[in-house]
Amino acid sequence: MAAYHARSNSFPSRQHPLIPEFDEQLCRLRSSEAASSSSASLSGKLSGLQDLHDCVDKLLLLPLNQQALSNQKNEKWVDELLDGSLRLLDMCNTAKDALQQTKESTQELQSIIRRRRGGESSLSSELKKFLNSRKAVKKALHKAMESKCAFSLLNRDQEVVSMLREVQSITLSVFESMFFFISGPKSSSWSLVSKLMNSKTVSCEKVNESNEFASADAALNLLISHKMKNSDSTVEENAQKQLQELEMCIQDLEEGVESLYRRLIKIRVSLLNNLNH
Repeated sequence: MAAYHARSNSFPSRQHPLIPEFDEQLCRLRSSEAASSSSASLSGKLSGLQDLHDCVDKLLLLPLNQQALSNQKNEKWVDELLDGSLRLLDMCNTAKDALQQTKESTQELQSIIRRRRGGESSLSSELKKFLNSRKAVKKALHKAMESKCAFSLLNRDQEVVSMLREVQSITLSVFESMFFFISGPKSSSWSLVSKLMNSKTVSCEKVNESNEFASADAALNLLISHKMKNSDSTVEENAQKQLQELEMCIQDLEEGVESLYRRLIKIRVSLLNNLNH
């Protein structure tokens, strides 16, 4: 439901240039939902959300929209939108925490692999520590997805409210995609490990069947596997490569999430201001 074909008087004239811009951005994000998940596609979705929220921020400055949101009969819907904005901010903070924790663990492990202090036993311990940290991150993300509340449907007569509801819905969808990308299917890592264990050689191309998070998990599980020889430097080199790629992926996602967070705060402030008028 990208475009609104019948708008009430509570929404600006269809001729306003912001309306087709809003519809186009929303349609673009909706069409990208079916795309395969990758760090590049997620970064693109986060960038698209930023543009969409910038457009919404401009729409909320229009007098007719401000009047509609401050109308007492719409107070219930605005309260609901404020609740929705809090849920989105909570999910944003969950994403930030997950990325920050994984980045710190990734940087620490890269440093330990380079130094190799304490020998093989110490390295194995640190690898397990990293994977346990990943399990904690996955658990937090799965809990966040399970506890989220679905946004209720709004009266189609309340066009400006319906527009904001649609924006919250697509934002929630992108967060869910990102959470699944970071946590991955429960069996993804060991599935990749199994394929690698049964092959004669270990190649980056095979590990890269999945995303950067799952690829790093698989490479590290392979490194600590008792079935692999300790002298196999190819496995360790590949693990280092996957960790480096994971760190770059996290950096891109962190920038997108932080930028979106600022926009979510701005929209929430606008809603509060309109509600208090």
